[in-house]
Amino acid sequence: MSDTCGWGVLATGRIARSFATDLREVPGARLAAVGSRSQESADAFAREYGDAATTAHASYAALVQDPAVDIVYVASPHALHLEHARMAFEAGKHVLCEKPLTLNTAEAEEMVALAARHDRFLMEAMWMACNPVIRALQDPDRFGTPRQVHADLGFVVDRPATDRLLDPALGAGALLDMGIYPLTFAHLLLGEPTRLAAVANLSESGIDLDVAVAGLHPGGAISALSASMTSVSPRTATVATDRGTLVVPTQFHHPTYAEWTPVGGETERIEGAEPLLGSGLGNEAAEVQRCLREGLRESPLVPHAQTLSLMRQMDDIRGQVGVRYDADGA
Repeated sequence: MSDTCGWGVLATGRIARSFATDLREVPGARLAAVGSRSQESADAFAREYGDAATTAHASYAALVQDPAVDIVYVASPHALHLEHARMAFEAGKHVLCEKPLTLNTAEAEEMVALAARHDRFLMEAMWMACNPVIRALQDPDRFGTPRQVHADLGFVVDRPATDRLLDPALGAGALLDMGIYPLTFAHLLLGEPTRLAAVANLSESGIDLDVAVAGLHPGGAISALSASMTSVSPRTATVATDRGTLVVPTQFHHPTYAEWTPVGGETERIEGAEPLLGSGLGNEAAEVQRCLREGLRESPLVPHAQTLSLMRQMDDIRGQVGVRYDADGA
C-alpha cells in the first residue's frame, strides 16, 4: 500500500454519506471514486464528499475497475452485498462491506471464501467493534469478569414500504439493521453464546418489527437484548461484572464515553485510548488501512470467525421467530 489509500464508495445512500463524511478525518485516506446507478447521483456525491480528483461512475462495474481505487466500501442494501463484493474481488479490490455482511450464513461463508480465493482483504463494517470506547470496555483486568449484559437499540421507522428497512426482498427487519448491534456487543463482552431464545413482533409482510433475545454465554453469563423499528428506545447498554457496573449511557453502538462504578467506589468516566474519528465510522476505515499496510487479510477487531458467528446467531433467531428471506432457499 502507498501512503494514501484510495477508497471507492459503492452506492450513495445514507450510510455511504455518513462514511464519506468520516473518511475526511482518517489520515492517509481519500475518496478516489464513487459508483452509483445514475451519473447524476454519483456526480452529486463526488462534489459533496470528494475532491477535484474524485471520479464519479454511473455504474458499480466501472467503480470496481477504477485503478485509483484500492478498497471498495460496499454500502448497498443487504441483499446485494454478495453480488457487489464479488465484483470488487474479481477486479482485484479489497472490501469493507456494510453490516450485516450478507442475508444469511451461507452467503457470508461464500463471501469469505471469495476473499480467500482472490487473496483480498475483507471486513464487515462493524464500526462498533472498532470504537475506542467499546474496545476499552473489554478489559477484565480492570473491570472484572462480565456476568450480565443488557443492550437495546430502537427507533421508529416511518418510511415507504419500498424502503430497504421495510422491503422483505432487501433483507428488511429490526434484527439485521438494529439487532446486530446488541448481539455483537454481547458477543464482544461475554463471548459467543451457547444458546439464544427469541421472540418477535412481525409485520403483515413477515418482517420482524420488534425482537427480544435472551442469551446464555460461556461460564453461565447471560444477556438480555432487544431491537425495535416501532419505538424510540434508550439505546443504552450495561455490563454487570463481579467488581461493579459499566454503563454506556447513550448511543451504545457508537459511544463517546462510558461510566464505571466499582463496588463501594465512585463512578468514573471511561474514554478510548485512541481518538474517535468523526462519528466512529472513520475508525473502521483506519483499521482497514492499518491491516492492509501490515499485509493482513482480515482484522483482529472484526475477524471473519466473529462475523460468521453473528450471522449464525441471526439465522437462529430468524428461525425461531419465523422470518425468512428468498436467499434462504427452500
